[in-house]
Amino acid sequence: MTSLTFDNQVAIVTGAGGGLGRCHAIELARRGARVVVNDLGSAVDGSGASTSAAQAVVDEITAAGGTAIANGDSVATEAGGAAIVAAAKDAFGRVDILVNNAGILRDAAFKNMTADQVDAVIAVHLAGAFNVTRAVWPVMREQNYGRIIQTTSGTGLFGNFGQANYGAAKMGLVGMMHVLAIEGARNGITINAIAPIARTRMTEDIMGEAGKAMDPELVTPVVVYLAHRDCDRTAHIYSVGAGKVSRVFIGVTKGVENTQLTAESVAAAIDEIDDPATFTIRGGPTAG
Repeated sequence: MTSLTFDNQVAIVTGAGGGLGRCHAIELARRGARVVVNDLGSAVDGSGASTSAAQAVVDEITAAGGTAIANGDSVATEAGGAAIVAAAKDAFGRVDILVNNAGILRDAAFKNMTADQVDAVIAVHLAGAFNVTRAVWPVMREQNYGRIIQTTSGTGLFGNFGQANYGAAKMGLVGMMHVLAIEGARNGITINAIAPIARTRMTEDIMGEAGKAMDPELVTPVVVYLAHRDCDRTAHIYSVGAGKVSRVFIGVTKGVENTQLTAESVAAAIDEIDDPATFTIRGGPTAG
């Protein structure tokens, strides 16, 4: 198979100062993309800021012969999202790829969760992706081309204790993906999502021994494929971890039809309504 390269293309990777984002940025640059390495340089909970993490990744890329610039703007504000895209345009003249990867954690059992913990997580994960994507959208529409990758999570898709804020934000990214896949189709813009399972700064404390097999480098190949011009998928979600790749999809069961529906008839038919044996896949203009 022909090697997937990105010559003359420009990629923005948010949260690329470490972990998954770093791997994505380095691999895209290795394959010829010019990369904007965005990272606020904050702690896992979003506190603090420094450009040193982003610059360290840029130094790795340039030492290997690639081209990249560092950017320390916050995805959590409209101005920050616009500044990230402006930096790419100023340096390289265009944007072909956006990987929405930036994230923080503010975990707590729901009974203990505060509004500040919810707001902070949604601001980075969901509003952050919205802010950068909104800024890059007119660029991609004008050039009739774009590849966007969302970073969702098994927590949003399936649930996990103590992460109601994180799960809500991550599932919001899936809803955003489905809408933008429809709106972007006429302008050659695809948008997909990955649900990564990887050992990173955000997950190493909760993965324990299992994390040893979860190298972040094993997630990046899926991102690279979804970012490539030859990828025709849109509105797809892929679970990726430890070398395994699976599609996650939203399905609708055959269900029942009853124009005289009552609560009692629902109760009587609930097993048939729930039966997943026959289903239709939903999501996006070409999904399924």
